[in-house]
Amino acid sequence: MRKADLVATISEKTGVPKVDVLVALESFFKEVKGSLSTGENVYIRGFGSFIVKKRAKKIGRHIKNNVAIEIPEHFIPAFKPAKVFVDQVKTMVKDLPVEEGVDE
Repeated sequence: MRKADLVATISEKTGVPKVDVLVALESFFKEVKGSLSTGENVYIRGFGSFIVKKRAKKIGRHIKNNVAIEIPEHFIPAFKPAKVFVDQVKTMVKDLPVEEGVDE
């Protein structure tokens, strides 16, 4: 599902015009990004948490030059689903056929 599909689905289910749904969705994304960029996590009960994770420094390899380089510690955004969300997906998806080699 893409963002346009999500907007269309929400619009159909709520009766709110697509433009308004898109504005609300974009505002949500902007607030989550803004909070994470300041180091503040976002918790949504029953859905999950958007968190900032710290990656430790490590040694990597520059492939072209075959030289070891140090990758400094850095922070990345991550999503941790709520237990209720995980359980719902497990029960709903177990009945679906598995498609081999499909990555989205």
